[in-house]
Amino acid sequence: MDPALREVSVTYGAVGATRAPDLLIHPPAGFRPIERRARIGHGEARFAYACAQLMSWGVQKNSGLRVETDGAPQLEAGDSATLVVPVLGRISVAAPVRVVYVVEEPTHRGFAYGTLPGHPESGEEAFVVNQRDDGSVWITVRAFSRPSSRRWWMLYPALRLMQELITRRYLRALAGPID
Repeated sequence: MDPALREVSVTYGAVGATRAPDLLIHPPAGFRPIERRARIGHGEARFAYACAQLMSWGVQKNSGLRVETDGAPQLEAGDSATLVVPVLGRISVAAPVRVVYVVEEPTHRGFAYGTLPGHPESGEEAFVVNQRDDGSVWITVRAFSRPSSRRWWMLYPALRLMQELITRRYLRALAGPID
C-alpha cells in the first residue's frame, strides 16, 4: 500500500451515508444505491468467525481480491488499502479505499470504506455482519457509487456488471468453514 494514501481525502462528500436507513430511497445526489443481504450461518461460532474474517479484510480476500494494506491485523477507521481486482487474465484494476467508520456492537460488527483517487468508482461501501435473536447470522452489503471519471463513465455498463459480480462473491465470502 502507498503510505501517501493516508493523507488523501475520499472522492465523495456524503461520508457515512451507508448508515442512513433511507439510503435506497434517498441516496446522495447522482449516486446509485444498492443493498444486498445473505444468511451465512447460525450460532455464536459462525458469528465470531464472520466478525474475525470481516474485520481483517476477509470478505475481500475470500472474494478473490488482493488487499494491500500497511499490515495492521484488524482494520480501524482511517486505515487505507488498495483492493486489486482481477478483470481478465493478468489484467487487474487497483482500487484505493479508506475505512470511514467501524461498527462494534454486541450483535453487529462491520465497517465501511470510501473511495480514494484512482478508484474506478466514487462512493462508499459498507459490510455489516449481524446475529439475529433466532441465532441466524447475516451479512449485509450497502453501497452508493458512480463512475469516478469520464473514462469510467464510458465503461459504466461493464463497471456495474463487475460490481454486481463482486457483491455476489462478498455475500458468499464468510459462509465457509469455521476453523
